[in-house]
Amino acid sequence: MSERTIAVADVGGTHARFALAAIDGGKVMNLGEPVTLKTADYASFQTACEGFSSAIGQPLPKEMSMAFAGRVDGEVLKLTNNPWVIRPALMNAKLGVERNLVINDFGAIAHAVAALDGGAFTHLCGPPKPLPDNGMVTVLGPGTGLGVAQLLRHDGTYHVIETEGGHIDFAPLDKLEDRILEHLRVNFRRVSVERLVSGRGLVNIMEALAAIEGRTVPQRDEKELWQAALEGTDSLAAAALDHFCLTLGALAGDLALAHGSTAVVIGGGLGFRLANHLPRSGFRNRFVAKGRFESFMDKVPVKLITHPQPGLYGAAAAFAKAYP
Repeated sequence: MSERTIAVADVGGTHARFALAAIDGGKVMNLGEPVTLKTADYASFQTACEGFSSAIGQPLPKEMSMAFAGRVDGEVLKLTNNPWVIRPALMNAKLGVERNLVINDFGAIAHAVAALDGGAFTHLCGPPKPLPDNGMVTVLGPGTGLGVAQLLRHDGTYHVIETEGGHIDFAPLDKLEDRILEHLRVNFRRVSVERLVSGRGLVNIMEALAAIEGRTVPQRDEKELWQAALEGTDSLAAAALDHFCLTLGALAGDLALAHGSTAVVIGGGLGFRLANHLPRSGFRNRFVAKGRFESFMDKVPVKLITHPQPGLYGAAAAFAKAYP
């Protein structure tokens, strides 16, 4: 089949990103300029698609690949951290397309990891070697929520396993984290690791640290807090970021052990923002601190994906693989 154009979407809790992509022979040939819309500005995915169509000045192509944050099985999809309700069986009729593919958002990033070359990654820690051609790769990262997927490579092909690993229990590893967990339990019946490792997670950690110190913190939005934490202009925000990175490192190591992985890739919107901070944080120490398996963990490379739109690229790659 000759090169053809498809529409791709990457929908999270805060933003819905769209683009046109060219695919041919099971590969992504080109990803067009993305259009980013705020989910809060649209009543549904359908109206957001109409906004994208208006922005590019043309109707949607007849094929579309969509990555959504949350489980994508079932007749009705309720997205994580997003009020939209998706009905896959009605998608073609509602959007005016003839064929569609629906995948999990971090499943899409895993497809991107499989399809992109080494230039789309930067080395974070561990042995400075490329991603393996065979074996399991854990893909995870924080954004509005916390996404996790598995990528299994074998004999020139690959398989993506979509998961909800971001919703496993948070496991404190020192006395201060015991107290952070105790504070979070006041507000959450069950404290998943996403309550700490996500955009809102930094706020949750900072509020817990403030309560432990018996001080109040001024109300401000997540964007301002993240800026203060990354710039080090607020000592409590900086301390919260330290614990954020420690928890991310511990989680990445736990998942690598659980998955039997030979490499780990960090993605997500916040993962990209932390590119300069993570190597200077406690991420690496927590990643390898697995008792009798420390020497094993020390051999696992950790990469950071630097492609600006891995969700959109991965959605295109998944469609190209499914419908070459």
